[in-house]
Amino acid sequence: MPVPNTAVQHGFRLGDAQELVARRSGFDSWQALTKGIDTMTASPVQTITAPILLAAEPQLFVSDIKASCDFYVQKLAFRVAFIYGDPPFYAQIFRDAARLNLRHVDGPVFDSQFRTRERDGLSATITLEDAKPLFLEFQAASVTFHQTLRTEPWGARTFIVRDPDGNLIAFSGGAGSAPQTPA
Repeated sequence: MPVPNTAVQHGFRLGDAQELVARRSGFDSWQALTKGIDTMTASPVQTITAPILLAAEPQLFVSDIKASCDFYVQKLAFRVAFIYGDPPFYAQIFRDAARLNLRHVDGPVFDSQFRTRERDGLSATITLEDAKPLFLEFQAASVTFHQTLRTEPWGARTFIVRDPDGNLIAFSGGAGSAPQTPA
């Protein structure tokens, strides 16, 4: 049995429907809505802002998520943001604004000669104001360094840590490490 159209029976007019649509759209009236739409679509000049990159989160390949998290937490004073999976296969660790993603893999990611050929094949670089205080902190925690603190030819002070899976993480501070704004 068809349902009677109660809107027509009670005198619901087109103007009433237009007003309802306008008010639900945040306008005082149908005329304000149509004028607002005209204003929004009539503007020939549109400002398009360039995207701004806020951060990078390198992904490190590891053989054991728990062991890797333990290393970064106990030796490098990172914290665990999350561990995912049962058994765990993905995690994120962080310290201040630096974030690293850990991804479980069953076999070696690089061929066996990669680290021999590419002595400084970095997995990630983390920048900071001054690398020396962090280097001293890590040294006190008995961290094994791939490269101890040194001043690079471009002025940055850097050191490199090797994690249990052979990932090389560079820490860079001082001159040359901060992002430069184009002139």
